Amino acid sequence: MRINEVIHNKGSSVITARADQDVRHLVDLLAEHRIGAVVITDDGDTVTGIVGERDVVQGLRRFGPDLLDRPISDVMDSDVHTCGMDDELAAVATDMTRFRARHLPVMVDGHLAAIVSIGDIVKSRIDQLQTEQEHLVKYLHG
Repeated sequence: MRINEVIHNKGSSVITARADQDVRHLVDLLAEHRIGAVVITDDGDTVTGIVGERDVVQGLRRFGPDLLDRPISDVMDSDVHTCGMDDELAAVATDMTRFRARHLPVMVDGHLAAIVSIGDIVKSRIDQLQTEQEHLVKYLHG
């Protein structure tokens, strides 16, 4: 199974913000959309960073309540690992584990196309296993 199948099932919507916006805006996006990460891009196309819930928690520890008025660039991870639509699910899951990343932007020809989470990958794998089980049961019981 490839990432494009996961994206086909979940959709390609990506919530983004700019690095110069304040963390309060970022927190609003996370809460409003019930997501775990926001991709940072200044032009909506080129990924400059990513910020997850854990980054916000670390920022609170470092800056205290003033964090909300600071720019997103103060908490974003600019070393962003990405994947492509044709990447194998197992390889992406391995990369996410190795990089300790729960979200990866999905790129097509160097442009932001979607985002995939470890939860998306787990759900796809569970769905795949359930389908295989149903086929086996059908085969065994004729």
